[in-house]
Amino acid sequence: MMDVFWTLPPVSRTITAMAVCVSALGYGGIINLSRYIFAMPYVFTTKMFPQLWRPFTAFLITKPQFGILLDPYFLYQYGSSIERESSRFSQPGDFFVYTMFVASVIVATAGGILNGYTFLPALSLAYAYTFAQDNPTRSVSFFIIKFDAKYLPFAMLFMTFIIDGPEAALAHITGLLAAHLYDFLTRIWPTFGGGTNYIRTPQMVQRWFGAAPGSVQNRGYGHAVQGRGRAAGAPGSGAQPSTGTTTGASTRWGGLGPGRRLGD
Repeated sequence: MMDVFWTLPPVSRTITAMAVCVSALGYGGIINLSRYIFAMPYVFTTKMFPQLWRPFTAFLITKPQFGILLDPYFLYQYGSSIERESSRFSQPGDFFVYTMFVASVIVATAGGILNGYTFLPALSLAYAYTFAQDNPTRSVSFFIIKFDAKYLPFAMLFMTFIIDGPEAALAHITGLLAAHLYDFLTRIWPTFGGGTNYIRTPQMVQRWFGAAPGSVQNRGYGHAVQGRGRAAGAPGSGAQPSTGTTTGASTRWGGLGPGRRLGD
């Protein structure tokens, strides 16, 4: 099972696993969840050491009872889908930067303006919105109902409104707004408004999530093979430049003889 776990999309699997663990420990009475919720007086304070972990741990608390299964399910279902398949997150670390951006907007709006305490459902809604933007006509199942993915965020909001009330639905809307703001700043404004996309993945973050040279990364639209990098073939480095081989290339294959192109 651990081998399977490490093959899952890294950001989605980490948030989901931590949310299940923290929530299970909290609702099981082992830890006190009041120390993990977002509370502005404890974060922005000079009277005591600021509890800076709260903006992060507030994304790891599910709703009680059946929510401890349902909330992580929605989070992973749509988060892993866009982390693995979306072409907008083609570079290593892109999805991490996206998650950090929408999470920051959620904290500022749901926490700073609406005085919310937990943000995991809002993050799930942000993932669902981006999933719907990428796959508007894809058929999805929401409990026992099937419809196009473009209606998915609104179905989730409607369910929240019916079950948890208008205040909870309003807090969840911040996830939709955060995901739309990311889409506007990175795609709509640069493409149609002639603006500049300032939300880029830093080189350091790309190195965190970069795959080892020669490894194959499965993507929803194909496979990506990580190269050796430019430094290997730099002049004066003494290293041989990396080369790619394909079927029919005129190189020796396993020392058995020269390869020849079809038709030669």
